[in-house]
Amino acid sequence: SDLQIEFSRLNLQYTVMSKRKLTQLVDENLVNGWDDPRLPTIAGLRRRGFTPGSIREFCTRIGISKVENSVEMGMLEATIRDDLNANAPRRMGVMNPLKVVIENYSKDKVEELNAPNHPQNEDFGKRKIPFSREVYIDKDDFRESANNKFKRLVLDKEVRLRAGYVIRCDKVIKDEQGEIVELRCSYDPDTLGKNPEGRKVKGVIHWVSAAHAVPAEVRLYDRLFNHPTPDDGKEGVDFKERINDESLTILKHCMLEPSLADAQLGERFQFEREGYFCRDAGSPDALVFNRTVTLRDSWAKVENKS
Repeated sequence: SDLQIEFSRLNLQYTVMSKRKLTQLVDENLVNGWDDPRLPTIAGLRRRGFTPGSIREFCTRIGISKVENSVEMGMLEATIRDDLNANAPRRMGVMNPLKVVIENYSKDKVEELNAPNHPQNEDFGKRKIPFSREVYIDKDDFRESANNKFKRLVLDKEVRLRAGYVIRCDKVIKDEQGEIVELRCSYDPDTLGKNPEGRKVKGVIHWVSAAHAVPAEVRLYDRLFNHPTPDDGKEGVDFKERINDESLTILKHCMLEPSLADAQLGERFQFEREGYFCRDAGSPDALVFNRTVTLRDSWAKVENKS
């Protein structure tokens, strides 16, 4: 007779695995269908950018258990992170664009800069990125004043643009509400691929050329629940009350490097300094990217505290 192995149900933390509960989430429109990238369904994981290999590797790592056990979400995320770190080409995408005008760069000039597709693996080759007088950087990468721990751009200080030049911020332009809307900067033409004379520039930030960037929507997915075992029935709380309000953040005004306009549906990338993303297969007519996973485990600290 065939050998039969009895094994227990997999319980993944911060989500629910029972079909009845998943059906409730779908039927009550708490998620967007069975392939919602926040769900632990194969369709959801696929749309979020999980590779078949990473799902198989996850199953291997947790092994077959005879007792009901609950597996940390961090283990699933670690397997896809390892996979994509090795296999995803690097690109630049600016989530919250802030315009930078490089005043000493000529208005009509466009340079093609060479950037590695994978800094640890030369087999991935290089790609060309246009550079021009106006670029976008991320709002989070600038402060008017900061201590030395802040390795990004600060007023009157320098930072390197990834695969490009060192720039200095000379002036901040604000709107009537006091919001920063533009930076005026200058670049050092002798710093392409080398450090400036006599001074060290520690910080490196990502950017895109404003004239060449492609607009896109980016969806930042996070854990569907803010409780490790949402359906434990303890405290008399219904599992649906434990949904994480921040499990989906939609960024409508992202600016991506031009090569991403040709990304295939489902194609995976690392957006440098931001995380791993894939082109959303559920949005064939628009340029939409789903965040598969962050670069580092942002929940480890939360869990150690609890």
